[in-house]
Amino acid sequence: MARLIRTEKEVEGRFTEQWIVVEEDALDQWPAGPRTVVGQPTRRVDGVERATGAAVYTADVQLPGMLHAAVLRSPHARARLVRLDLDAVRAAPGVRAVIGPDDLDVLTSEPCYEGHGVAAVAADSFEAARAALELAAPEWEVLEPLLDPEEAVRRESLLAEPRRHDRGDFDRGLAAADVVVQAEYRTQTLLHNPLETHQSVCHWEGDTLVLYTSTQNIWGVRDEVADAFGLPHDGVRVICRFMGGGFGAKNDAGDYTLVAAELARRTGRPVRCALTRREENVVSGNRNATIQRLTAAARSDGTLTALGGEFVSALGWDGWLGPTAGPMQMLYACANVRTVEYGAKLNLPPMAAFRAPGFVEGTFGLECLLDELAARLELDPLELRRRNHADSDGTDDRPYTSKNLMECYRRAETHWERRHEVRARSEGPWKRGVGMASQIWYGGGGPPSYAWIRVGSDGRAVVVTAMQDIGTGTRTAMAQIAAEELGVPLEHVRVEIGDSARGPYSVISGGSSTTPSMGPAVRSAAADVKRQILEIAAQRFHLEERVLDLKGGNVVSADGGSWSLEEVTGLLEDAQILGKGARGPNPTGMRVMTFGAQVAEVAVDVETGEVRVERVAAIHDVGRIVNPLGASSQVEGGIIQAIGHALSEERLDDPATGLVLTQTLDAYKVPTIADVPEIVTELVDVPDEHLTNLGSKGLGEPPIIPTAAAIANAIRDATGADVRSLPITREELLHALEAAREQERRGAAAPA
Repeated sequence: MARLIRTEKEVEGRFTEQWIVVEEDALDQWPAGPRTVVGQPTRRVDGVERATGAAVYTADVQLPGMLHAAVLRSPHARARLVRLDLDAVRAAPGVRAVIGPDDLDVLTSEPCYEGHGVAAVAADSFEAARAALELAAPEWEVLEPLLDPEEAVRRESLLAEPRRHDRGDFDRGLAAADVVVQAEYRTQTLLHNPLETHQSVCHWEGDTLVLYTSTQNIWGVRDEVADAFGLPHDGVRVICRFMGGGFGAKNDAGDYTLVAAELARRTGRPVRCALTRREENVVSGNRNATIQRLTAAARSDGTLTALGGEFVSALGWDGWLGPTAGPMQMLYACANVRTVEYGAKLNLPPMAAFRAPGFVEGTFGLECLLDELAARLELDPLELRRRNHADSDGTDDRPYTSKNLMECYRRAETHWERRHEVRARSEGPWKRGVGMASQIWYGGGGPPSYAWIRVGSDGRAVVVTAMQDIGTGTRTAMAQIAAEELGVPLEHVRVEIGDSARGPYSVISGGSSTTPSMGPAVRSAAADVKRQILEIAAQRFHLEERVLDLKGGNVVSADGGSWSLEEVTGLLEDAQILGKGARGPNPTGMRVMTFGAQVAEVAVDVETGEVRVERVAAIHDVGRIVNPLGASSQVEGGIIQAIGHALSEERLDDPATGLVLTQTLDAYKVPTIADVPEIVTELVDVPDEHLTNLGSKGLGEPPIIPTAAAIANAIRDATGADVRSLPITREELLHALEAAREQERRGAAAPA
């Protein structure tokens, strides 16, 4: 029976309430541990397509008569357009349509950051479009930009009201402490750098806009574009069967999509609008920089008495304020917590969600501060974390649906104990050390999400849902779940995704939400199909349905009878069995979170400041593991990306003009294979008994969260230097080493 309920939904730490209609879900969770298909290491079902180039990405789409768009973007961080010759652009060879600031809301005559769109052209080739834009000869009145986030806070140039959290009595907590540590931490602006740049191909079929795009959010893009053009939502069809990376930056339509759609409408021809790599590194979004002024106070036994922080996020011209204070508020048991968060509005390109936005930055500050506190207390850092383990969410005292962080700590002990042997391998200028950090993040997903499954006379199953696989292996996980529930071999299941006109609604692939949202819907649909098959078999073989089951591709009876699935479905000829499934609500009154711990080993050259990450052990609690091979790949990818964040990556902006200086990959240093250490992955693999019929949480983001802090703490262990700013460049580390030596000299000179 269908139920109308109001439930809570979370994406990237942002909560909303909404009405949903769901079918009763009577399925019990599978027992814990690997099963026949689910829980078994499985190669990607689309791996051959991806590896051979057969997979069609948006960048590969070629439509008859397709035009190419180019966008005139502001070369200034803040300016006013004085003159723009669009007539000259229209007269250029190969030009088919031109739009300017008066034609589309995403184009402006008063740009507020470098790269802000001003005008666009569609031409027979991209080269012709770019050449035509040069004829526009724009003239600008350059205005003074606001670039300093702390100045923006003073001027109250904010994207949202300051966000405050205050529980207990912070001042009393400080007074009750035996040790108080305070420090300022800074994190840099980071770029997503997906292999496939942001792009869309648009063409109109009558009143319907068909949109191929590289996106993490098929349905969100559909609704955004429909609203922009005054269309019914089903008047926009969004297609994304494969996409080449997003990491949070491809959750919205983007100006390139709206430009392509409008130019396609005007020309009556398909139009591609794709960001160049330089545009990608300027306007496609970023992980915003932060300034964190933090305080931690504790009794001599390590019990935290107060935690406090002021967090300033440099958001740029647009975006949203990520939960940078979240780890401080939620990770540890502390009765007295006070935080305030500011989202500075600046004349810089807008931020975008980036793999655990806010928590990556906030965890770096908090976990480094906790190690400094442990040193002052002369307490083992792992033991300090254990002593302050939280059994419920401190922000509202809701119990967790499941939490196995103490088990993560237990498994981390083996890796943590290596620190004695690692330190002993220090030689000459190379000092070695070990550091650790904890992790908390969301990842429970939520409704609505739907799936259909059809089975024909050949006994093969097709899963249909309009979700997207952003490279994380979701297509494979859904096939495993369907195969497990149906009792058929994995190769007898195909998954069709990526088209809003060819399947039911699915959630955004962000916030570690895809598998925990879609998996339960797919399992429910498979159970619906299984029920129908057993009903048919019971009638065909004159048995009671309760004695039948599906196993190994066969209908089996409790009395020993067995018939191939095709023997039952073959009766259908051209008829089909159609199953449907929906994702139910999250448990009421409980908090769904993921947890983990990482231990990093580093080598530091104290003469040159070079840092080498030699080993990272990652232990994570994310509920049931559907595909251990895919899960370990997610962990490795997150850690590699985090190593770049910790040691080398940074978008540099001219402090006077606000122009982005690192627009190419030779200037913006992402990790290479030479930077990849040994990575050891351990997954707790205990289903969350309160969460859906699957018990799985998301793993897309947890691995990236604690790595930078673990590396910084390992450097501290090796050298005694407090690293408080990212990236940890050679220059940064040499300054930290000198500060540590100066502090040691002052300590030695002080009277007894």
